[in-house]
Amino acid sequence: MPHSPSREARRGDESPSSSVFDLPVQSGPPTRPVLQRLRTTPDADGNHLHSESPPRFVVISGGTGGNAICNAFDHACFVLPVSDDGGSSSEIIRVLGGPSIGDIRSRLVRLIPPAPPSSVLSAIRDILSYRLPANVSEREARDEWRDIVEGHSPLWAGIPNDRKETIRGFLVHFEGEVLKRAHKNFSFLNGSIGNYFLSGAQMFFRSLPSAIFLFSSITNSQANILPVIVTNHTVTIATELENGSRLVGQCEISHPVNPSVSFEEDNPCEPCDSNLFSPLDGMASPVPHRSNVMYRQDDKERGCEALESRICRLYYINAYGYEVHPTPNPEYIKNLSTAEALVYSCGSFWTSIVPCLALRGVASAIARSRFLRAKIFLLNGRNDRETDGYTAVDYVRTLASVLNSPYQKPLHGLGNAQTIYPISAFITHLVYLEDTSIAVDEDKLTALGVQCVRVKGAKVDAARYDDEVVSRAVCRILAY
Repeated sequence: MPHSPSREARRGDESPSSSVFDLPVQSGPPTRPVLQRLRTTPDADGNHLHSESPPRFVVISGGTGGNAICNAFDHACFVLPVSDDGGSSSEIIRVLGGPSIGDIRSRLVRLIPPAPPSSVLSAIRDILSYRLPANVSEREARDEWRDIVEGHSPLWAGIPNDRKETIRGFLVHFEGEVLKRAHKNFSFLNGSIGNYFLSGAQMFFRSLPSAIFLFSSITNSQANILPVIVTNHTVTIATELENGSRLVGQCEISHPVNPSVSFEEDNPCEPCDSNLFSPLDGMASPVPHRSNVMYRQDDKERGCEALESRICRLYYINAYGYEVHPTPNPEYIKNLSTAEALVYSCGSFWTSIVPCLALRGVASAIARSRFLRAKIFLLNGRNDRETDGYTAVDYVRTLASVLNSPYQKPLHGLGNAQTIYPISAFITHLVYLEDTSIAVDEDKLTALGVQCVRVKGAKVDAARYDDEVVSRAVCRILAY
């Protein structure tokens, strides 16, 4: 029997181990979130009284960029794309299909409540954030995976048996699905245990939102994380460049990498292994994918070969290259209609932010919301391959152009009308760093109806945001 931690060791970071489905609770004094907005209300004499009230945010972001600032928000809904085809997710997609879950898993791990190093919650975080080694032989990686899935790995130390067997059960289910496709030679190199768990849960429940709920329940996280598209099929994005050429897949657009030694492409004519149980999206087609695309964030930041020309639009495609129009997650649209503030996070603009916007109904939900008091764009500290040469005005105009584009099959007759919204309907404030290398013309932005907020960057890197920087900026915007 595993050693049960004392009541003191569990305090503040987990619910009692009697049930993995206990609602997240915190015994002891609650921790104060980084961001608390001062709500200003007039009293009977017209004086302004301030009372603390947590705002409700919708934060549109990708993985790495959004993770750096996600703790700045309390009561936030995080919307993430499901189209990343790199890293550990690429191998899962190649063999098993399904939406990309890497960015979602990364955010779920990031939002696990803080806990002492010796606590149960810390041990759960360690195993769900663990990666199998990338610089060993395939056999060595498989052997380590076998130790984990059979429950013998030291990584299980400190995790109560109920939670251990729940996590392990979905890892076993994932293993079973891989074995059914043994002819595809799944590679465990650089594999994320959290990705395997989330993928196993998604396949078992046939629902990514249900898998996210399970992950949150086991880790006592109150994070509200929404996949931008609810689907059980692989989601692929493509971009059209101004010179007419096309790039397919997030890796090819954002950070092309050389194929790994296990590179292979599925036969497009091979029957699809994905379950055809989602009626929502029209994405159910076999997609050729490369195997185990490995890259590191610092490789991306060192720069890639420049694009031949600028990107002019992004869209979703099926396996045969035809444009499709997936339906956005209804909860995403619902939250846009009730939230008080919308934040377009820092990060990869075309492959992290735009996939969450280039969907039917999103533009009108943003522009027509009666409750969105602020629509805040966090300008990156520097451009990348996707936005080389962009100014702040270019970002703002491009985002508005994306949202004002039609995302449905053309209608016929008099009903084929498209509403064009002004830029200020989508962005009310632009936050930028003092040390940004991107040109910011405040006069032009003001003329477009966008207010500029200049802030100091993080202490470690003045060209980056962190929780405190974003917290101060948003407080300035919302506290009047």
